[in-house]
Amino acid sequence: MRKYFILLFLGIVLTVLFMVFSAVVMESIYYEREFSNEMYNQSLYGMVAVIDVIIAAAMTGLFYYVINSVSFSRWYHWLLVAVISSVLASVAAWMYCNRVFIEDNIDFTTQLIIFSLVNALIEFVLFTVLSFSCRWWSSNCRHTPIPE
Repeated sequence: MRKYFILLFLGIVLTVLFMVFSAVVMESIYYEREFSNEMYNQSLYGMVAVIDVIIAAAMTGLFYYVINSVSFSRWYHWLLVAVISSVLASVAAWMYCNRVFIEDNIDFTTQLIIFSLVNALIEFVLFTVLSFSCRWWSSNCRHTPIPE
């Protein structure tokens, strides 16, 4: 049981570190000078990180504690929820950033599309981290995606 609390603590720490260093993480994967400067100046990296964490936590909770079904506890069910989480976070971040850029009359359409794909990858990793942090208390899905 102690191992499970360590994994929960580790997941929380990694999530908080992602939120604190979101600009560094996202720019290390995709950096385009003008776009990245504008994202940083508008504080969009932080908001995108908040969107990512909220969606990943909600989808993790949905899979492990709301759905929590024996008939929906295979690895491919988990993968489906992870992909849905990635798409939701990517679309939400794109919509938020695009709205901010439209208000400032800035056109970053191509860069936002690439950034959204990068954000989908980051969301997938975040969903995986949160899954391994809190899956242990699920009654039916605790062995998904990888059995103990």
